[in-house]
Amino acid sequence: MLKCKKPLKTQPMSKKDYINNIEGAERRFITETVKIDVREEQDANDADIIEGYALKFNKQTVIGDYFREEIMPGALDNILNDDVRALFNHDPNMVLARSVNGEGTLQLMVDETGLKYRYETPNVSYAKDLTENIRLGNVSQSSFGFSIDEQEWIERDGELPLRQITSLKRLYDVSPVTYPAYQDTSVGKRSLDAFRAENIEVNEEENVNDQEKNLSVYEAQVIINLNSNK
Repeated sequence: MLKCKKPLKTQPMSKKDYINNIEGAERRFITETVKIDVREEQDANDADIIEGYALKFNKQTVIGDYFREEIMPGALDNILNDDVRALFNHDPNMVLARSVNGEGTLQLMVDETGLKYRYETPNVSYAKDLTENIRLGNVSQSSFGFSIDEQEWIERDGELPLRQITSLKRLYDVSPVTYPAYQDTSVGKRSLDAFRAENIEVNEEENVNDQEKNLSVYEAQVIINLNSNK
């Protein structure tokens, strides 16, 4: 009698995010809905326009239970002319649009809310499939890859540290995504550790200075007492 073997369970293949290979680069996700911009005079043969927010200003996000983070207005002033791609699921093999020096098939616009991206669906199969999935609501969120130029840390008792990003160094991509993955913590965590180490050094130096000042006051008092006894 033949025995049937149970089929082996196969693990889904996962693609490593290219951003992990760039020193100092990070990725964040936003739940703001990606949508199709329906134009009043759109012809049936016209390509659909996709738009969404890649990031929002002054919106605090908890990163890995280590710290809070928010991007400040003005943080994008130096990156709008970067070489930026729109990718599906941040996959460099699925390019949807591109902006170089502010020109190209990808539009990047900053308003009081944040950074909005917009592109016309290219005539390639994966882009058309994505547009249909956006239409159906199967894909509705975004991510962006970036690196930081300037930031500030704020720590208060009883609260997670707050990282305020005041200037981006580089914007790599904006991406409609199927699943918003976990927020990467490694770069931000290193920055927080460096901030705390620097504060420890500053506090130790201030303590030494205070001790020297106190010693100087003591020595001065001794001299005054000696002089008054003469």
